[in-house]
Amino acid sequence: MSSALDLTVSAPPTAPSTTTGAPSLPEINRSVVAIAATLLLVGALWLGETVSWRQAVLLLVGGAAGLSLYHASFGFTSSWRVFLADRRGAGLRAQMLMLALAVVLFFPLLDSGSVFGQPVKGEIGAVGYSMAFGALLFGIGMQLGGGCASGTLYTVGGGSIRMVVTLAAFILGSTIGVYHLPWWQSLPNIGPVSLIATLGLVPALAVNLALFGGIVWISLVLERRRHGSVAVASRSPVSLGQRLTRGSWPLAWGAVALVAVNLATLLLAGRPWGVTSGFALWGSKIAAGIGFDVASWRFWAAPARAQALQASVFADITSVMDFGIIVGALAAAGLAGKFSPSWKVPLPSLAAAVIGGAMMGYGARLAYGCNIGAYFSGIASGSLHGWVWFAAALVGSYVGTRLRPLFGMAVERSKLTGC
Repeated sequence: MSSALDLTVSAPPTAPSTTTGAPSLPEINRSVVAIAATLLLVGALWLGETVSWRQAVLLLVGGAAGLSLYHASFGFTSSWRVFLADRRGAGLRAQMLMLALAVVLFFPLLDSGSVFGQPVKGEIGAVGYSMAFGALLFGIGMQLGGGCASGTLYTVGGGSIRMVVTLAAFILGSTIGVYHLPWWQSLPNIGPVSLIATLGLVPALAVNLALFGGIVWISLVLERRRHGSVAVASRSPVSLGQRLTRGSWPLAWGAVALVAVNLATLLLAGRPWGVTSGFALWGSKIAAGIGFDVASWRFWAAPARAQALQASVFADITSVMDFGIIVGALAAAGLAGKFSPSWKVPLPSLAAAVIGGAMMGYGARLAYGCNIGAYFSGIASGSLHGWVWFAAALVGSYVGTRLRPLFGMAVERSKLTGC
């Protein structure tokens, strides 16, 4: 698929027509939907009582992200692999649409410094050897692991047992990365660079939009050169209401939905959407629970981080949104009638999941984030590190794509779903 991850769980394909001409959709798994809805509702009510109303809403925003990611099959891993291997660029172009919408909305808000009286700040990471190497590792890891950070979460929620293994390795790699990070940060870097602060609001916006347009143009040229034409998705025969609730969504819907999720996060949390810092927190808490002196690690010495380490994971914004993504994807899989976990995972593929997950976790810590926190939110924040992350991770994806056959994993050709 042009943007779907290469997993056993995906958004539902266009349903075949019955003899009467009406499309036949899989039966909704009502018990799964009921469980997911109950978890989101009860979780939001509990968070509202014990933490804050903002934390409760952020859980629901995470749920919306999980549903959107699943229904649109909006992945980064497969989109990049399909473009690198087959020059089909629909998924990459959808990402450029997402980023273009994000910068148009984010840049003025971040330039003002506050929204409705609440301070807002972007995700601005230092640019250096550590950051670039971490993004390279992440790119390799996501092709072996079978999903990016957000992709891992939504496919776990959708019922992929293999991706549970990837997530566990992701958490382990993040924890090791936290322990090693101070050494990596001592390597040469030029520090954080905000394009908004450096160039000004309008020039920064113009430069970013030009880059998005250039990437779209290159993808179109390369796709036509390889295939003679640009692939167009077939129109879905199901009604708009069915498609909205049960999938599969066009890529453009997914792009708009993820921008809405990130904007809601900025307005509620005061900073953009992130994913992998939650994994580092979970892993460090587990390590502390089995006897490691995690509190003495330099990463956790900062007052805010030390407080997060001591507090409940439900007080952590990123963790709560991650939980929401998993449950939202669970609801989406139930609505699509596609929740059917399988324990049959080939050993080579399982090995790739462990290696890829660990590389993503370690790389994300070095690179100040993943495809969401560094790439999406970094570029949306006007951070130079977001663009460097994109370039380095794309190179890593090329390497990872070439390594996939060693683990019995195909380099798939693209198949478009939706219109």
